[in-house]
Amino acid sequence: MNQSIDSTVSATPPIPQPGAMEHESVQAINEAVQNSSAWVGVLKSEIAKNIVGQEMLVDRLLIGLLTGGHILLEGLPGLAKTLAVKTLATAVSTDFRRIQFTPDMLPADIMGTEIYNPRDTSFEVKQGPIFSSIILADEINRAPSKVQSALLEAMQERQVTIGESTFALPELFLVLATQNPIEQEGTYPLPEAQVDRFMLKVVVDYPSREQERMILEMVEHIDSKISVQPIISPDDILKARSVVDSIYLDDRIKDYIVSLVYATRDPAGVDLDLKDYIETGASPRATINLKVAARALAYLNGRGYVIPDDIKSCAMDVMRHRIRISYEAEAEGITSEDIIRKLLDTIPVP
Repeated sequence: MNQSIDSTVSATPPIPQPGAMEHESVQAINEAVQNSSAWVGVLKSEIAKNIVGQEMLVDRLLIGLLTGGHILLEGLPGLAKTLAVKTLATAVSTDFRRIQFTPDMLPADIMGTEIYNPRDTSFEVKQGPIFSSIILADEINRAPSKVQSALLEAMQERQVTIGESTFALPELFLVLATQNPIEQEGTYPLPEAQVDRFMLKVVVDYPSREQERMILEMVEHIDSKISVQPIISPDDILKARSVVDSIYLDDRIKDYIVSLVYATRDPAGVDLDLKDYIETGASPRATINLKVAARALAYLNGRGYVIPDDIKSCAMDVMRHRIRISYEAEAEGITSEDIIRKLLDTIPVP
């Protein structure tokens, strides 16, 4: 096999058409989405006050907001990962906590702990910063695995156990984590169980030449700081989520999702000789998250139905951290992204 896997740009897939009996209901969903998503453009404009470009990053953050799916942002320092999350949290009228992960951090620093009260001769629970709606886990891979694993219960079950007591987290609960590439000095790889709980892994790249010029202009006026105003409330987001859940998903789209994910475990089934390059394929969470993320993307685009392009757009961020490549793939310079591109180019689009 070649050193890299080539990918080709496919034509825009057709929109799957519902049956005659479903047509009216799809129209109703479409109208509900268009009426419900009026805030999206306003929120993006507010975020653009601090963030130049990075449209894909902003869309992925909004997908997390609309689905409750946690997001892992990876990129070199200085690419506005932290600023983007802080700006989003400011534009949402809810509580927000930033947790700076460090090598000497303990799980109790995040979750909280029991403190002895000598007056009552009893232990009292002091809740940690995890008890907030939006959590920025900054540089999450700078803390050891025992601290990273402390987030597992919160991310999956939306609850935290301290001692013998279990506490529910807010209904609007979202972990937005940033990490530097693991090649950077002083970082720890995230445990596989935790990585799988992130709905999306978004790789943040450098801005374009034009965008960097705009950033330069913005920095010149840094003294006159632009304040971001709250645009939407948690109740509005929860209402929007119910609309997202109702977005039409054709059976052919569902089959396409399953085909993509299953091919990561059995590439020979789609006539691809990739078995030696894949250690483990994507988990069933990838199937579920691909459906949820595609619905949210359709909502952001004002549509009440999912098209194949929604699946193809989300597939990389949903699956890149769920495919474990083999040593042979590493030796040949093949990444999980290369494998996903090959699958997208090979599996027939409905």
